[in-house]
Amino acid sequence: MTQAPASRVRWLLIGWLFVLSAVAFLDRVNLSIAGGALSAEYHLTNVQFGFLSTALLIGYTLFQTPAGWLADRFGPRRVLTLSVLWWGVFTALTAAIPSSIVSPFAALIGVRFLLGAGEAIMYPASNQFVSRWIPSQERGVANGWIFAGVGVGSGLSPFVVIYTMAHHGWRFSFWVCALIGCAAGIVWYLAARDTPEQHRGVSPSELAAINAGLTLGSQAGATKSAVRRSPPWASILTNTNIWLVTLSYFCYGYVAWIFFAWFYRYLSEVRGLNLKASAFYGTLPFLAMAIACPLGGWICDVLTRRVGRRIGRCVVAGVAVALAGVFIAFGSQVDNARLASVVLAGGAGALYLSQSSFWAVSADIGGLFSGSVSGFMNMGAQTGGALTASLTPWIAARYGWTASFMVAAGLCAAGAIGWFLVNPDANKVVAADSESSA
Repeated sequence: MTQAPASRVRWLLIGWLFVLSAVAFLDRVNLSIAGGALSAEYHLTNVQFGFLSTALLIGYTLFQTPAGWLADRFGPRRVLTLSVLWWGVFTALTAAIPSSIVSPFAALIGVRFLLGAGEAIMYPASNQFVSRWIPSQERGVANGWIFAGVGVGSGLSPFVVIYTMAHHGWRFSFWVCALIGCAAGIVWYLAARDTPEQHRGVSPSELAAINAGLTLGSQAGATKSAVRRSPPWASILTNTNIWLVTLSYFCYGYVAWIFFAWFYRYLSEVRGLNLKASAFYGTLPFLAMAIACPLGGWICDVLTRRVGRRIGRCVVAGVAVALAGVFIAFGSQVDNARLASVVLAGGAGALYLSQSSFWAVSADIGGLFSGSVSGFMNMGAQTGGALTASLTPWIAARYGWTASFMVAAGLCAAGAIGWFLVNPDANKVVAADSESSA
């Protein structure tokens, strides 16, 4: 009898996580694209406008660890669906605040905070999915594709938002983003399952391949044990590697959010590019991110298989983050606006070469509690992002935009050093703790 061909369900679902990742950043970056019109209508200064991104990131940061626990406890299918629907509601509410109310700025702060709280689910839940569905040797590529959605969603934002604004105004552009998000969330709920054993489309050969490559072996019984337990926080908080990766991710988040929150306005207001040129050159960092994420994941997996995780995950990430600092330092000092945009985009791409390493290592270390571990780690990145959203315009106002970028370059150097100190094979306390309880 001819054996049925192996299914590829895990990669189809990774593909939809790519879509959800793109939607998440479409709902974040739309604010920076519509920032001029929004600031004019609500009479916001640059510093006040920066606080809107800070509010989103504070909500996002504070709910990272609870989001990871929810993903561990209830599974990525349900919590991610509810999260995406939450984004849609609060993206729409951002545009529903009338300018005539007593304090529209305070209302915007509240709505953006709650949007960030909902979006906190996205990556801890996706990492929990990866830990249950993706063999260890494929996690770099899987995370690379998930985070390629960051670049695609951010890169599409200028075109979607500017086109919609030109024809229907900035408020309508937010409602379009909200509808896209709700539709994507419903598709995820219909297509996904929490474990491969639960999905009818997974063939026996794909299931065997998945289970053979999971760091904790078969997840069926272990998952039931995990949901009865709280995350082993004593192990997590005393794990040196987790702290090093988290501190490095803080530096990463600070640098990345300069591009998400300020790059488009930097090109138009500081570099003097017109609306059309700003839209084009403003997409270059996000295009670089979209290319670099899967490329970095592929490099990470190939080297991990050949020479081990210390080189494949850590050295690759350290070199990439250091290279990002070099690009950003030089790009900020280039006189020609278009050339500067290209060089700075190279910095964004180099930074995102390291992205899959953060999440692959946290999945390897965290095991069944990878949602909690990655949520804790991502809290570091979003703390950095919240800081840069408000600190970047403050530094620029007092010392110039070159100084803002040089601070980012210095943090790249610090983040790279952190990666060179990580040893993912030496201290797997969380994985060991989880395994013993299964």
